Amino acid sequence: MSKSPATREFARRERPLSPHLTVYRPPITMTMSIIHRITGGALYFGTLLVAFWLMAAASSEATFDWVNWAFGSWLGRLVLFGYTWALMHHMLGGIRHLVWDTGAGLEKHTASKIAWATLAGSILLTLLIWIAGYMARGA
Repeated sequence: MSKSPATREFARRERPLSPHLTVYRPPITMTMSIIHRITGGALYFGTLLVAFWLMAAASSEATFDWVNWAFGSWLGRLVLFGYTWALMHHMLGGIRHLVWDTGAGLEKHTASKIAWATLAGSILLTLLIWIAGYMARGA
């Protein structure tokens, strides 16, 4: 360390601390960006499930019945529900980025509203898809 009086004075002063995670609240646009990336990764695994289902349909009736049973269990339905939400959220996030590419909606307040709309829209679309699926199944 330097022996200069100016440096010693600076070293004794209290340094500001960076915001801790318990204090800092991430903006909604940052949160939606992170979730968009996570849902993109989740879609890879969900697409493998779709491919598995298609291969089972092409192989034998017994295999197809087993896969339908697995996807119809409570755990399978939970995974498929999550896959549906990830697909809807990623799609709406992509539309949000497409709008931003035009230069529209980049203001802080507008971008936050669009981010909240993306979240609400993905939940609403997921519920509508599953409700329509149950109604079609029961008919």
